Amino acid sequence: MEENDFVSIWLEENGNPAIEELTRANFEVAANAVKALINKGFTKKDLAVWVDINPVEIERWLSGRHTFSLNILNEISAKIDGFQ
Repeated sequence: MEENDFVSIWLEENGNPAIEELTRANFEVAANAVKALINKGFTKKDLAVWVDINPVEIERWLSGRHTFSLNILNEISAKIDGFQ
C-alpha cells in the first residue's frame, strides 16, 4: 500500500460496505431458504436432491457461508415453490 493511498487507508479503517452488504444478503437468503423448507416440510437433503448438489454444499449454502449466484437463487426458489 502506498503511503498516500487514501482508498486503501479508508478501507482498512472502515471496512468495505459492498462486501458487508453482500455478506448480509447471503445470510438473509440462507435464513429465508431454511424457513421456506421448514414451512413446507422439506429437509436440506430434499433441496440437495432437487438441485443435484452435494448435501455438504447445501449445508454451506444454508449456513450463509456461500455466495449465491442469481441462477442458483432462482433455482432454489423455483424448487421450493414448486413443491407445495
